[in-house]
Amino acid sequence: MTHVVIPLYERFTALDVIGVYQPLALTPGIDVVLVAERPGPVRDDCGMVSFVAESALEGVEATDVLVVPGGPGTIQALTGPLPAWIRRIHDTTTWTTSVCSGSILLGAAGLLRGRRGTSHYRAAPELIRFGAEPTDQRVVEEPDARIITAAGVSSGIDMGLRLVELLTDRTTAEAVQLWMEYDPQPPFDSGHPSRATPEVIARAAAYESAARVPQ
Repeated sequence: MTHVVIPLYERFTALDVIGVYQPLALTPGIDVVLVAERPGPVRDDCGMVSFVAESALEGVEATDVLVVPGGPGTIQALTGPLPAWIRRIHDTTTWTTSVCSGSILLGAAGLLRGRRGTSHYRAAPELIRFGAEPTDQRVVEEPDARIITAAGVSSGIDMGLRLVELLTDRTTAEAVQLWMEYDPQPPFDSGHPSRATPEVIARAAAYESAARVPQ
């Protein structure tokens, strides 16, 4: 059995978690566990109690795969126990991964110094302060460091399927993709700032800035 741990914190982004959780949890032989500073419900960035942490961070000594989500709560999480815990657990993993601004937490844990990494396009420049080289790739692999980072929110689905391939084989990953019927055909072509209009970029930035303010 391959064990995957996803740490939650207040005001994480739900799709950062579920986009990776879904393909991994659908794969036979993979067990996914949600943890947090303390067991119990953890509220996401939309104000909904999205997931229930099964155990406390301190109860986890090792895991095969670590998946760190992002969200507006990343800012507050930087000053909590999570970075030090990530650094400790990374010593035991086969893969340490992140989605969106979760890579900022990897950076704070000292894992991205001298490495390429990606994040949500609004958070990516923050990686520089931790010695990382930000890129605009959707998924970035640093195999010798056992680290994979995914860009904004929905890219976690892509990373989740890639993890399935790495942990099993391509046929299994493709079967999970089909099972999920993951066949993206978005109604608009504005999913990256390079293709969005200035008006759309400005409005998205305003939404994101507002989301950073705790309610």
